[in-house]
Amino acid sequence: MAMLKVKFNQKKRVKLAQGLWLMNWLSVFAGILVFGMGLFLKIELRKRSEVMDNSESHFVPNSLILMGILSCAFNGFAGKICYDSLDPAKFAKWKPMLKPYMALCFIFNILIFFVALICFLMRGSLESTLAQGLKNSMKFYRDTDTPGRCFMKKTIDMLQIEFKCCGNNGFKDWFEIQWISNRYLDFSSKEVKDRIKSNVDGRYLVDGVPFSCCNPSSPRPCIQYQVTNNSAHYSYDYQTEELNLWRRGCREALVNYYSNMMNTMGAVVLLVWLFETTVMVGLRLLHTSLESIPNPEDPECESEGWILENSVKETLKSALESLKKIGKFNQVESDAEAGGEEGGKTQAVTTVS
Repeated sequence: MAMLKVKFNQKKRVKLAQGLWLMNWLSVFAGILVFGMGLFLKIELRKRSEVMDNSESHFVPNSLILMGILSCAFNGFAGKICYDSLDPAKFAKWKPMLKPYMALCFIFNILIFFVALICFLMRGSLESTLAQGLKNSMKFYRDTDTPGRCFMKKTIDMLQIEFKCCGNNGFKDWFEIQWISNRYLDFSSKEVKDRIKSNVDGRYLVDGVPFSCCNPSSPRPCIQYQVTNNSAHYSYDYQTEELNLWRRGCREALVNYYSNMMNTMGAVVLLVWLFETTVMVGLRLLHTSLESIPNPEDPECESEGWILENSVKETLKSALESLKKIGKFNQVESDAEAGGEEGGKTQAVTTVS
């Protein structure tokens, strides 16, 4: 029994073809939108690639760009088919291609649904990438004279100012690394010597943060050195001075920024997927309604269109049988080739003897 069987006359077929033609070209614009979103996300990720551990996070924008290109190609082709379906003579040349094309459309719709899900599920991967990348980048903050790393100070400072954040997980991360360059340290000073000697790795660690961690909305001048020393500053308690430094870590700020962006893109891609699925169903109905016309010379006669010629269970069973036949055919071919090679070897041995 056919699934979702619909009766069509010529007027309905014409309306369906015209509607699908319009929907396919709208889908082309949707593909351009998906392509643009992927390109925008890729640019945004590249802007901060210095604070990311690897390029795994580019899987999402690359997938969006690919899906956008494929959407434009598939829907442009489908639009041409729908336009030519109004003329039986022109439609005849597309008939051999329609079944493979519908199979490709089905695979494409699965892929675009998968990309939409990935947009929602990439937060965890992005979080680990940023956590390690920021940790490594902060270590290079002081290397303003080292080729290849001299830009890192500016990158981190601009990041903390733009996203109103400090450190990786919080401002205390700066206490664990030497972020002040040796060229700005007075090694004849007793304080500097004591701090370096007190550290196993010989680093100059302070309970201070870069200026970019300062909150400009703070009612008092920024306290960026001796942050945890309450007695060093008048009327100060670092645990309650919430406005003095940014409390949020940059990892959390960036993850939220990119996650919100990808969630929005995922929702758009999901809507595109629903639209593409509707177009695919409509194209299948048009295809079957034109193929089932009892008298091709009489285009005004009624016909039936359907999504599946048989039930879902029967269709799956038929597909599995087809796959088994292909597997057996390949096995027979390989056995025949092996037998041919053995026969050739036997003949060669006989000739030599």
